[in-house]
Formats: sequence, C-alpha cells, structure tokens
Amino acid sequence: MSDLVEPKTPTAVYETDTPVRYEREGSIAWVVMDRPKFNNAQNSQMTYALDAAFKRAVDDEEVRVIVLRGEGKHFSAGHDIGTPGRDLHSPFDRKLLLADHTNKPAAELLYTREQEVYLGMCRRWRDIPKPTIAMVQGACIAGGLMLAWVCDLIVASHDAFFQDPVGRMGIPGVEYFAHGFELPPRIAKEFILLGERMPAERAYNFGMVNRLVDRDELEVSVRAIALELASRPRLGNWLTKQALNHVEDLRGKRTAMDAVFHMHHFAHAQNDLVSTNSLGGLDAKSMAAANKSQAGEG
Repeated sequence: MSDLVEPKTPTAVYETDTPVRYEREGSIAWVVMDRPKFNNAQNSQMTYALDAAFKRAVDDEEVRVIVLRGEGKHFSAGHDIGTPGRDLHSPFDRKLLLADHTNKPAAELLYTREQEVYLGMCRRWRDIPKPTIAMVQGACIAGGLMLAWVCDLIVASHDAFFQDPVGRMGIPGVEYFAHGFELPPRIAKEFILLGERMPAERAYNFGMVNRLVDRDELEVSVRAIALELASRPRLGNWLTKQALNHVEDLRGKRTAMDAVFHMHHFAHAQNDLVSTNSLGGLDAKSMAAANKSQAGEG
C-alpha cells in the first residue's frame, strides 16, 4: 500500500513567464526580480528562475560579480502566500537531490518543498564562487531577508526596511534562519518576537547592511562597488568568501539553521492542527494589513 497521495491540481496563474530578468553589463551580472505588481513576492516560478540566473552568471567567465535587485518600489515582500501565481502544488524540475513534494501527505509536503526551494536554494546561492551584492530598496520582508542575507554585501537605500513578521503565525522566523548571525541575539529576539520594521539605518548600525545611500544613488553606488570587486583576483574573491562562510559555520550557523528549520515546520504542523492552514489562519492580505497597522500606515 502506498503512503503517497494524489497531487492536487495546480491552480497558479502567472502574470509573467519571466519573473526574473538577467542582464549582463561587462563584468557585472544583474539578476532582477521582476514581479513589481506583487512587490516581487517569491513563488517557486521565481525561485527556480533565480537559480537559473545565478547558474548562468557562474557559468559565464566574463562575469566577475553578481548583483541581486528587485524591480519597482520594493526589493521583495517575501514568499508568495496570496497572489494568483502562488504555486505551492506545482511540480518543478528540482535542482537538489530531493523528492517531489506534490505527492506527499500532510506536513511532509511543506517540509519536502521548503528543503528545496527555501533552505536548500539559499545555501546553494550563499556558496556561489563569485561575489554577490544585494541592492535593497523599500521592503525586504521575511523571504526577502533570505535573499539579501545569502549575498556577501548588502547595499540599501535610506528608505529601505527589514522585517520578519512570521511570529504572528506562531512561526519562529523564516526558513533560512540567519537572524542570530546577522543581528545580536537580543536584537534578533526583538526582531522576531515583535516583528517590527527595522529601518535601514538601524540595520546598518548592527552591521547587517554594508552601505546606506539615497535611493536615487543606489544603482550607481552598487555599480561602483561591483566594478571594484571585479578588478580583484577571481580566486582571491572566492577564497575570501569561503573563509568567512567557514568562520560562520564554525560558529554554528549551519547546525543552528538545521535545528530551527525543524522548529519552523513543527510550527507549520501545529498551525494545521489548531487553525485553518499552516500559516495560522493568516494570508497575504491579513499579514499586509497587520504590518501596515503596526507601522502606523493603516
């Protein structure tokens, strides 16, 4: 008797076939999240497109630096939990040695999917052998944090803010749990427990952001940094990345992340048992409304 289930019929309706743009400018690859209508919310379509763009940049010997940016007003509003393009039950050509999630029962479906598209993909991108820069404007929320945090440098506009509000769902932070390494422990607790917006200036003061610039100077500033990195020895850049990533892992980053990933999915399972869905009964609309209310915008 099989313990698999019949996959649900995918219902996603994509507003675009190209959620990520790839642009090469000399030695710089610009990887652009391009769902501005939905504030660059990350569905699986976008996640796999990001992976393809990063691989393209790695394979291109002319590319020495990769910049990740978001089209429009915001860098990224996080994981897609409510647009017509939400593709939770859609199968994809997987990039890691993991099984398809769509035929798995109950909590195993999310656990399998998020091992691939969230934790696994982010670790894969953190280890890209070329320097990466996150160019952040506007909102960088929840899943958006994960994309910024895997980059080697973060350059943000003064009007940017960072937020992980998933505590409202009873979940202890997003899947790529780097909070305690990006922020001092007590500040990380505040960041998750209260889920408030952290202004870019405060993030800069804690060392989470490398440079702060005006929004109209953001692209110019990032380009200047990228060109400087591109002028440095290729192997030296890669070795520097490996060295500092190794230091983080010696401090327990990888093992801590593994542990919290399981706590994250225990929270999802608890939500399924006591509320209407794995997100504690919340959805994109209610989360956005709560975030705006907390920030005094609604």
